[in-house]
Amino acid sequence: MKTQIIAIGGAALPQDLDNLLLVRYFLEQTRRKKPKVAFIGTAHGDSEIGRLRFYAGFSQFECRPTHLPLFARTPRDLESFVLEQDAIYVGGGNTRSLLAVWRDWGLDRHLRTAWERGIVLGGASAGSICWFEHGVTDSIAGPLTALPCLGFLPGSNCPHYDSEPKRRPTFQKLVARGTLPDGYAADDGVALHFIDGKLAHVVSSMPRKKAYRVRRSGKRAQEQGLPPRFLGTRTL
Repeated sequence: MKTQIIAIGGAALPQDLDNLLLVRYFLEQTRRKKPKVAFIGTAHGDSEIGRLRFYAGFSQFECRPTHLPLFARTPRDLESFVLEQDAIYVGGGNTRSLLAVWRDWGLDRHLRTAWERGIVLGGASAGSICWFEHGVTDSIAGPLTALPCLGFLPGSNCPHYDSEPKRRPTFQKLVARGTLPDGYAADDGVALHFIDGKLAHVVSSMPRKKAYRVRRSGKRAQEQGLPPRFLGTRTL
């Protein structure tokens, strides 16, 4: 059974929900006619805004959406909740706090089991970073920092590569210094689709967007563009 993670640079659920091509792509990877999909909004403290945007966006497709609260009325049997899903989508926010809460509840272990059983995992921003060995985070006030993460995927990750000016130079600097291992970066609107731990597809919901492979070369970081397949503008 293949494992899948879809790491999105950002903008999968835009403010006006006017471009949901990445949501469609995410759901399609379950190969289910009406997949069960759960939202985990831990990184934003289970904020109502994030939850409602998830339901508003995902409900435009044939799926059965639900959510997993970790700050109020958390299900007693987390493992059963997780393993009955076809896909799990993680929202953005504070990645360090997300990891701490997940580990306290043991959710990190259940998510690994879900991944190994073929349940599609993914998300944007914090929901992208969390699956890698390391990521670039703004979880702590001040300069962007390196953060150890779950390690389901090898290497490091940087979202919002084109939309937040400090992301690109910081990621390259940290890779060049060896503070972060070689990794992948993605512009907003771009998804990195990993199958069995390897990058299999790069797709985008917007034209002229890219992903990048960033490697250490001597004392510098070498950036290789990974042009995505544009998902087009099919009617939702």
